Amino acid sequence: MIRFAFFGSSEFSIHVADALLLRGLAPTVVVTTPDKPYGRGLVVSPNLVKAWAQKNGIPVLDPAKFDDAFIEKLKGCNCEVFVVASYGKIIPEKVLDAAPKRTLNVHPSLLPSYRGASPIQSAIVDDAKDTGVTIMRLDSEMDHGPIVAAKKVRFDEWPTYEKAEEKLGSVGGSLLATILPDWMQEKAHETPQDHSQATYTKKIKKEAGLLDLADISPDAPVDRAYLAFQKIQAYHAWPGTYFFTEKNGKKIRVKVSSASWKDQKLAIEKVIPESKKEMPYSDFMQSIAENR
Repeated sequence: MIRFAFFGSSEFSIHVADALLLRGLAPTVVVTTPDKPYGRGLVVSPNLVKAWAQKNGIPVLDPAKFDDAFIEKLKGCNCEVFVVASYGKIIPEKVLDAAPKRTLNVHPSLLPSYRGASPIQSAIVDDAKDTGVTIMRLDSEMDHGPIVAAKKVRFDEWPTYEKAEEKLGSVGGSLLATILPDWMQEKAHETPQDHSQATYTKKIKKEAGLLDLADISPDAPVDRAYLAFQKIQAYHAWPGTYFFTEKNGKKIRVKVSSASWKDQKLAIEKVIPESKKEMPYSDFMQSIAENR
């Protein structure tokens, strides 16, 4: 049995961990971020990864900082290797050095392309359908370490971010499960990244989800309409895509909750108007026409 610590804090982390479990690889301990307030009531709650670990009976460490006390607790778990999948924080070298067999990272792109915070969203917006996952050894720089394994994943049509994340996480977890035994026996090979070919992604800002009405109209140019569709899919989980329009002489914000791309045209299917429940887009447009 391989003893490993699993670092993660997002839905992507869970998809990777689930794939490992299916292959009989359960983390010895899960390391995640501390509980924080969620929802309108700001109730302090565990994140998704902590809840997943508790459900599966796996011990959890959720340090506020990587101090000596945390490192001693981590060493006390007697893990041979660390695995990182969307932890969300930079892990200092003093923590990485605590793993006898070093630290592997599951990254949802084909490195060195799409390093950074938003590889899945960026691939969708760029229409980079030939993407994939990379297993790399983590070093002190962001997504910089040598590649241990990689697998291509093609999306013929773009799903929502959540579906793309699930697919890439599952493939990444399965790939890690395949190479981990060789890694533990020092049979896996490392290939340095070609850093001259590196591309970088940025943290997404809320305003990235704003759509221009001209780009979602029936007569929008194909390229602009398709880019609007890519944004809808890429930002579906966060920050969401939205547009502003007028109803009863008042400017309102309308969130796009569902869309598709058919016959070279953007089809918006469902929206959530400001202060209203989700409804078919056709019904919303009819209500706009009736109130003009």
